[in-house]
Amino acid sequence: MSEPVSGTKIYVFCERLGRLDNGERARLKRSAGQTLAGARREALGLFYSVVPPGVPPFEEDAYFLVATLYPLADSSKEGNMGQTLKNCISENNQKGVERRMRILLDADASQLPFRLRQAIRFIQSNREKVNWPRLLQDLLAWDSQDHYVQRRWARSFYVQSSQDSK
Repeated sequence: MSEPVSGTKIYVFCERLGRLDNGERARLKRSAGQTLAGARREALGLFYSVVPPGVPPFEEDAYFLVATLYPLADSSKEGNMGQTLKNCISENNQKGVERRMRILLDADASQLPFRLRQAIRFIQSNREKVNWPRLLQDLLAWDSQDHYVQRRWARSFYVQSSQDSK
């Protein structure tokens, strides 16, 4: 699947999230890792105020997950979650990061909010950034039959680049 195109609903959504003030971000953050059905009522109105028109109801859970995780980490314009977690590896934490990646790749849609919340907090603690539009696009395709999102994340995380081997 190609990179998201600027101006799409995904980019409009992420741009709107970026314009939220600290209080609004805090309201969303309190629902981090929750489903839309289990969300705090204070987050619902805010969420629907930033969702662009035309997002179908069956995609709203993925949009909501990104909205609630967005306040937890800074934004990047590069990479997917596999690359971002790979960037967090140090000689002290390699096994733990690899275990975290395996768990994330094995997560089904019901486990994903909790697992992603953990991963995003870990990423922020390592001063890495998240490509939010890419994450949302990947979440929308998470349950694809051929698991191309999980394969892309795994490839980005596990494949040794020529730069890594130097």
